[in-house]
Amino acid sequence: MAELHFFTGTMDSGKSTLALQTNHNHAARGRVGRIFTTHDRSGQAVVSSRLGLTHEALEVDEGFDFWAYVVDTLTRGGRIDYLVCDEAQFYAAEQIDQLAKVVDELQIDVFAFGILTDFRSYLFPGSARLVELADRMNVLQVEALCWCGKRATHNARTENGAMVVEGEVIVVGDVDQVDEPPAGPDDVAYEVLCRQHHRRRLTAARAKAVSLAPEPLPFG
Repeated sequence: MAELHFFTGTMDSGKSTLALQTNHNHAARGRVGRIFTTHDRSGQAVVSSRLGLTHEALEVDEGFDFWAYVVDTLTRGGRIDYLVCDEAQFYAAEQIDQLAKVVDELQIDVFAFGILTDFRSYLFPGSARLVELADRMNVLQVEALCWCGKRATHNARTENGAMVVEGEVIVVGDVDQVDEPPAGPDDVAYEVLCRQHHRRRLTAARAKAVSLAPEPLPFG
């Protein structure tokens, strides 16, 4: 029986790497699949991992219909055994419904990969629908770490090095390196934090600045 799988974790937890590995494993057994993505960090219609692995993909825009695409492909004599869907948090809820229909009506496996919450700590619509519909939900075992060493559970957005909790939900950027300063005056990046430091808006850069601040002179 085909199933709808949802693999989730914070940014920097290896989701795209696992998506590419999943495709490789199935293709190596002679299965034929399609890879989809949207808003990839590379800015192209490819699935790219931070390890340097890439694979061409089909771009999922707002009007893309998974059910229509698969049915049309099969009607034209094409073969599809599985779908790999990266950055699934950005898919519309209706598109997740289409993926579930592909699984149930056409018996085609779907492997979806995405983060649960945005930089405000709210569920993405696509991820919320996957939680509701997936046959299997898998939390990635490769733990991303907060700058303090604890397990990272939240995705933070930084603008010019400062954490923000308001703005457009979808702004493409990569996970910032802890020891790197902002790239420019309009730099937007992401950082994974534990819940405590996300709540306090204490990024690595801010924590470092606090630790380097001069101590006040004693009175008297």
